[in-house]
Amino acid sequence: MNAITLIARDELRLMRRNRVTVIAFALLTLLTLAAALISWSHQTGIAETRARFQAQAAQEFTAQPDRHPHRMVHFGNFIFRPLPPLAAFDPGVDAFTGNSMFLEGHRQNSANFGDVRQSSLLVRFGQLTPAFVLQVIAPLLLVFLGYGAVARERERGTLRQMLVQGVSARALLLGKLLALAIVAALVGLPALAAFLLIAGQPGALAGPMAVMVLGYGAYLALWSIIVILVSALVRRGRDALLALLALWTVLVILLPRVAPDIAAQTHMLPTRLETDIAIQQDLHRLGDAHNPDDPFFTAFRQKVLRHYGVDRVEDLPVNYNGLLAVEGEKLTSRLFDDYARRSFTVQQAQSRLTDGFGIISPAIALRRLSMAAAGTDLEGHRRFLAQAEAYRYAMVQQLNQLQADTVRYADDKAKDAGADQRKRISADHWQAIPQFRFKPATTGDLVKASLPGLGLLLAWLAFALLALLPVARILQKARA
Repeated sequence: MNAITLIARDELRLMRRNRVTVIAFALLTLLTLAAALISWSHQTGIAETRARFQAQAAQEFTAQPDRHPHRMVHFGNFIFRPLPPLAAFDPGVDAFTGNSMFLEGHRQNSANFGDVRQSSLLVRFGQLTPAFVLQVIAPLLLVFLGYGAVARERERGTLRQMLVQGVSARALLLGKLLALAIVAALVGLPALAAFLLIAGQPGALAGPMAVMVLGYGAYLALWSIIVILVSALVRRGRDALLALLALWTVLVILLPRVAPDIAAQTHMLPTRLETDIAIQQDLHRLGDAHNPDDPFFTAFRQKVLRHYGVDRVEDLPVNYNGLLAVEGEKLTSRLFDDYARRSFTVQQAQSRLTDGFGIISPAIALRRLSMAAAGTDLEGHRRFLAQAEAYRYAMVQQLNQLQADTVRYADDKAKDAGADQRKRISADHWQAIPQFRFKPATTGDLVKASLPGLGLLLAWLAFALLALLPVARILQKARA
């Protein structure tokens, strides 16, 4: 048994004898298991609720009786975003972005009913999830377990004795590090058990899960090295504890909370009210289909008449009101898409700036990796919005085209007693409209999105390992 192994075994023996250490480790293990069970139960409940509401919304839409197609455009349809399996480990931005959308004609609504708007302020601080425990609590435990690993030897005078007896400073650091790394691995075991539970669910992807395991492993290994480095550089254990607590506060608590605020101030996003006013002004400039003298729609009418070779809209073989609805929806959707694109451009700039803080905070780099691999980051939310808008546009235009093809123009304009009945078409038409099906990201997309965060973590780990070399040389001087 070499010196490194002997030192690691001795360090682990000291930890086992420390009652506080054992209790803290047991509490963290229980906390991780509780977080896994709570998060799993929470996600299962959410999935069941959204599936039930989705089925209810679909049933109400298809159960509508025979009616005018444009009434169905305004009746609209609700859709709900299903959670990916790894959301049980890291729910990401789901609690903040909303999870349901009301799809209707002439409007592009945003997602609603995020958990934050319906819960206490504790949700804003952070849900109890395995990701939260490993990102925030686990490094704190490593700090309390390892802050005195080297500083204690110096305070007791045993450091010099070990060096004089031939134990190299490098072997001493590696032995202490090996002991703390074993503890870090044990800390991660309950989370790994939660992972195995999630892996059995339909839709769980092996590639993103492997990246997450690698990322969290690198993060815990990094904190083990940081603790040993600080413990080796200071003279007293008390100083090491204070320095490590300050580092943990800045890297894990302060920077991840401050970075989004800095990003929001740097790249300002217009408020919802400002956006709505701007959209209404642009809609007014586009034209008014109800104004017979509107330049755009007058030109559109002339174009339609030339296409069908007639002089009046009453002579068209299709319902002119339906054609107007199709054209109007095309114009407004193009405008809504433009505003949505601008908004996401700003949000992506905010995310890039926030992620850039990963250079000085490994917790931010890990959070970026974790959310991207779980599919619960901003890109995952955008994927849902894009698919929802594509579905809304197709549904509304299908109903508008039904008005043009199946409702006579004369009936559409009529106001006699039987006109309402003549405007109605069979409910079979909307019963044939396919339901919304969310297409999740592929394995390649999730792995590719998580690689920048993983790269930052590995760079942090490599830098910390290299820092052990000069620290070992400094420690070796204690022999003199």
